[in-house]
Amino acid sequence: MFTGIIEDLGSIKSIRKGAKDFIVEVEAPKLAPKLAVGDSVTVNGICLTVTTKSGTGFTVDVMPETITKTALNDLKKGDKVNLERAMALSSRLGGHMVAGHVDGVGVIKSKKEDSNALLIKISAPDSITHYLIDRGSIAIDGISLTVMGFGNDFVAVSIIPHTAKVTTLGFKKPGDKVNLEADLIGKYVEKFVSKEKEKDSGLTMDKLREHGFA
Repeated sequence: MFTGIIEDLGSIKSIRKGAKDFIVEVEAPKLAPKLAVGDSVTVNGICLTVTTKSGTGFTVDVMPETITKTALNDLKKGDKVNLERAMALSSRLGGHMVAGHVDGVGVIKSKKEDSNALLIKISAPDSITHYLIDRGSIAIDGISLTVMGFGNDFVAVSIIPHTAKVTTLGFKKPGDKVNLEADLIGKYVEKFVSKEKEKDSGLTMDKLREHGFA
């Protein structure tokens, strides 16, 4: 589990591509000394496992499912990435509960300055906007952000200068892809409510037999 508060901006040192999988090497002098092999770390919001480490960097293995469902395939050597270690139970939850399980990929449609804020509009599939609420939470490239507006196919957020400086959203431009993760709580609420509706539907085997369905 993560908080969506980015700890460091790392850079891609190398990507070794296999037939269907990747080994990604990340340079992160600030964060690497705090990691151990086996630790969970998010790379642009994707929960991955540290497989090797050095004094200034670490590697992660990326399986085919992750490559298919995230924007990781677009990364290249030298690209900056958002990094966060898994939270400790004693940590403050400064953002929101982020699983590091990307739900879909969005594309930055526009960036606009508004006083000290940067307004960003991102295309998003319905499978994600379905869970959005005004002033709710969303993780974009692993960054915990507040939903400022949304529609069936987009989400809008606003970031302060500090966030622009220390995360990828500060320099990504229209047309760039981002990883999106909907609020975890919303998914559980939907699951619970749908199960309760099934219980209250009044549908029984006797009724199915009565109408010739069983």
